[in-house]
Amino acid sequence: MPEKTHLPNPQTLKIFISTGEVSGDLQGGLLIEALFSHAKQTGIELEIVGLGGERMANAGCHLLRDTTAIGSVGLLESIPFILPTLEVQKKAKKYLQENPPDVVVLIDYMGPNIALGEYVKGNLPGVPVVFYIAPQLWVWAPFPSQTRQIVKISDLILAVFPQEASYYKEKGANVCWVGHPLIDRLGQFPTRQEARKVLGIEEGELAVALLPASRQQEVKYLWPVILEAARLLQERVPGVSFWVPLSLEKYRGAIEEGIRACGLRAKVVAGRSWEVLAAADLAISKSGTVNLEIALLKVPMVVVYRVSGLTYGVARRLFKFKIPFMSPVNLVGMKSVVPELLQEEATPEAIVDEALRLLPGGEGYEEVLGGYEEMRELLGPVGVCERAAVEVLGLVVRG
Repeated sequence: MPEKTHLPNPQTLKIFISTGEVSGDLQGGLLIEALFSHAKQTGIELEIVGLGGERMANAGCHLLRDTTAIGSVGLLESIPFILPTLEVQKKAKKYLQENPPDVVVLIDYMGPNIALGEYVKGNLPGVPVVFYIAPQLWVWAPFPSQTRQIVKISDLILAVFPQEASYYKEKGANVCWVGHPLIDRLGQFPTRQEARKVLGIEEGELAVALLPASRQQEVKYLWPVILEAARLLQERVPGVSFWVPLSLEKYRGAIEEGIRACGLRAKVVAGRSWEVLAAADLAISKSGTVNLEIALLKVPMVVVYRVSGLTYGVARRLFKFKIPFMSPVNLVGMKSVVPELLQEEATPEAIVDEALRLLPGGEGYEEVLGGYEEMRELLGPVGVCERAAVEVLGLVVRG
């Protein structure tokens, strides 16, 4: 059990948490639940305010602004979000100046969170800053200055990957490796049988999960490719059904329109993402945190990702952008566990080839499941969010 944290004098502890996009909201919600749980055990009153989404709000955070739909990767892709992001930053900085918290927790969301951290250090120097799930600069950092910025603004980095912890320690940061928070959800995942019963999938039916988007740019660049791959797979594997867990309601129209146009046997499901993943025999997924959920549910997957041609060309030629892996599943141990098809490699035909190889009975099926077992060991023991909460609250006490 983590060491209990006690404030020297009873008071309300004010925490500000900043994140963006669907995955950040998920991690923020899990952390907030753990913070309130640990605070209750130790007699601490908490007030949590922040930037995030519905999961954080449901966990007890008062949201200044919903940031789940404000985010992108790329040059052209980021343009529509510049003004909304600046407006959110202005509102957050005004709030922080008028209501200084006891600690600020930044979760991923690199550009906006670095700017917010610099503001706190420059204007509220007595307020400690914790970076939880720091940007993956240890994988792809094009500019050393970004790493220096994160180290400078962070009083503590709570690392979720072993390589992440080593990287930031070598750069001079105060780092604590806590493990990955999704480990704490293992006991909440439905079984395959439970999930199939809820969705009405027969035991012998072959089900494939399609996960195209948590960002608008992914609907534009990735969804058409996944759709065409699914159409080809439907031709090759009679009787297969497709299931699409909806990340944000705003994407429903574009996703359902594509399904109709392709004549796909597919259902869009809202609020049942765990069931869809647990029931699947295979997933075709965008790169992101959801890859870890799929792996923990022991479902083989093909990871695909695309951005605009301009963004990719500039990153590759001008910034010499090159990464060993993109999916978190492969990043955990820095080895290939699941296939990644990025940019021009992400063709419908290539996706189908990998999918057939990973379906039950395929030549790659057992190999992927074995890789998942190794990956699981590197994610740390259960209790990640509790350890993170103890570190956050303990930083205030020690300070």
